[in-house]
Amino acid sequence: MTKVRVPLILVNFKTYSEATGKKAIGLAKLAEEVTHECDICIAVAPQFTDIYRMAQEVSIPIFAQHMDYVEPGSFTGYVLPESIKEAGAVGTLINHSERRLKLADIDATVARAREVDLLSVVCANNAAVSAAVSVLKPDIIAVEPPELIGTGIPVSKAKPEVVTGTVELVNRINPDVMILCGAGIMRGEDVAAALRLGTEGVLVASGVVKAKDPYKVLLEFAEAITKA
Repeated sequence: MTKVRVPLILVNFKTYSEATGKKAIGLAKLAEEVTHECDICIAVAPQFTDIYRMAQEVSIPIFAQHMDYVEPGSFTGYVLPESIKEAGAVGTLINHSERRLKLADIDATVARAREVDLLSVVCANNAAVSAAVSVLKPDIIAVEPPELIGTGIPVSKAKPEVVTGTVELVNRINPDVMILCGAGIMRGEDVAAALRLGTEGVLVASGVVKAKDPYKVLLEFAEAITKA
């Protein structure tokens, strides 16, 4: 399994055309290049159909964008944890604001991820939900107020109390959980601010994927981490 280190930059490719198929591979290679140049950990979360090919062409950690907690069997259309693992992913996003789950389903999905040795990144919209999720013992929690996602307004500036509150509560309940900050991360200063607020990295998407020069943005993010 490709090792995930902190601080971590996790780039969610979503279903953007700029990160689909061949373009997804190209973007992952840019992330790998910055990883080697700056000696920091950049991971990517492409669409399911791109995971296998991507795992053959880059060495950085790859996450699925979602998975279901089903067992092998008659579950047409579901995303089997074993298939993600076999394709080359090291982990999965769970409960992204665009793919929300009930708490019981989050619990079952985290458990299945652990069972097949996949890292679980559970997204939460505020400190209270983050605290509740931390009891389920995921590997990583990414706090992201959904109203700020894609706005270019970083949560670290607009709602820093959400980040600090999450860090305080989660560390009190389960200090082993890694905490990421997401929503509106567009510049290196946003990454640096997230780290100052106590997180161990960021979850980003459009700020990188839809940038005119993704390499330049990733490099700026990485340099912000190395200087923090």
